Amino acid sequence: MPSKRNRNAFLDFSQLKNTTVFLLLSLITFFIRFPFFFRDYVDRDESTFILLGQSWADGFLPYTQLWDLKPPLTFAFFATIISIFGKSFVAIRFAGVILVAITAFFTYKIALTFVSKKASIIIGACCIFLLSLFGSLQGVMSEHICIALFVPALYILQNKKTALFIFLSGLLMGATVMVKLNMAFPILFIGLFLCYEAFFTNRNIPFLYVVLFGIGALTVILATIIPYYLSNQTYIWWESVILAPLEYTGARRYSVFKLAPIFVITGIFLLYAYKSKKLKFKSRNVQLLLIAIIGVLFSFVKGGRINGHYLIQLHPMLLILVGIVVYNLIRQYKPKLPAYLAFIALLIPAESYLEYVNVLKNKIEKGTIFNGEGFAVPQYILEHNLETENVLFFEYHIGYWNLNTLPPTTASTHPSNICRNELFTFYGNPRKNSVEEIKYIMHELRPQTVVIRKGRRIFDKKEIEENEYIDTYLAKHYKVIATVDNAEILQRL
Repeated sequence: MPSKRNRNAFLDFSQLKNTTVFLLLSLITFFIRFPFFFRDYVDRDESTFILLGQSWADGFLPYTQLWDLKPPLTFAFFATIISIFGKSFVAIRFAGVILVAITAFFTYKIALTFVSKKASIIIGACCIFLLSLFGSLQGVMSEHICIALFVPALYILQNKKTALFIFLSGLLMGATVMVKLNMAFPILFIGLFLCYEAFFTNRNIPFLYVVLFGIGALTVILATIIPYYLSNQTYIWWESVILAPLEYTGARRYSVFKLAPIFVITGIFLLYAYKSKKLKFKSRNVQLLLIAIIGVLFSFVKGGRINGHYLIQLHPMLLILVGIVVYNLIRQYKPKLPAYLAFIALLIPAESYLEYVNVLKNKIEKGTIFNGEGFAVPQYILEHNLETENVLFFEYHIGYWNLNTLPPTTASTHPSNICRNELFTFYGNPRKNSVEEIKYIMHELRPQTVVIRKGRRIFDKKEIEENEYIDTYLAKHYKVIATVDNAEILQRL
């Protein structure tokens, strides 16, 4: 029988230990993300990361057999899971739970330096929602990996003052940038802030700490080069990790109007927080959060684009500041919060509830909890003895993994890479443009089986010539032999 003190500790947020809070946040994360353990893919990028992770686990360094536009530690994460657990969607998605739980916990720890423990736990729970719902966030994205490194590093900079911890923060920051290259900007800004503190303030920040922070970051970056250096492939690292992203950001840019909303919203919030004095901008911890936010936003500007999952890099820091302002407003005005707010909070994970139903429905109808075309199409191909070696997935390309085969060319590792002409040179593609690449695949390699998404154009709507060519070619040389859920399986005539 638990003691009265233990029962009160469970009910009284102020008495909860860190281990209990981490467990609580982990359970919430697990509940929200669990039904997506059995989905084939949520975002195409995750499928690509899995393919490169498998390639690395098979002994091929990233960018040597398959290629994608991410730093190597993204693929190292997936390669590690695959090496330990084999081809397991459950293991990969469970690793995603751990990443989100770590981010939420350190978001809570940073918030705890500003607001009460109860408010901090709520902020941590909100972080879980923003990193797990509303779009293609239920899979494991590179942003999930990088922010699970970045937020703990930020916490260390705010709360730990020893040289060893500063060096550890630098190591985490270096790992962050080797997962998501645009995070170099907030890390650079934080480094400049530390220099400012060391030289121009009385905060007793030794310049040695700044040096240790930088050495820590550079240590990880340089460590990722070692495997390439040892195999005389250093230039592959340089081209793929540094030069290719620079070329890509120059060639693929959104209109400024697509970038504007997040800047406007963030700007309005910060202006209100400043005018209302609900945020102490002179606080060092607030300043570090602001610098991180500015750095991430600046990286969006330099990259010229914002996809929904990019905002994962912004949410924890911005959420803490929003939580501080809301907390101070509630303390000032003491509003009586209606009971139905608790009911609304329970409705937030509606996507998860629907996916639980979908998993159950799939089990009843098809006899398996694993669902999606990425499973169903390979199963159909194997059951009907179709070609598995010479197959091309224009969609659902996680199918390569489930068929134990490879994409036909390096450019088709991620289907959209076929139309990224500016990247061809960085992995030695002899074709000069996307139409040449498509012609090579269809005329020379002649895939016997092609998989497309029913009723959807194959390439982005901007790729007019590519879409016209492939539509004409498929209509002439292929026939649809099966429709599996939303996928069409085509066989060469």
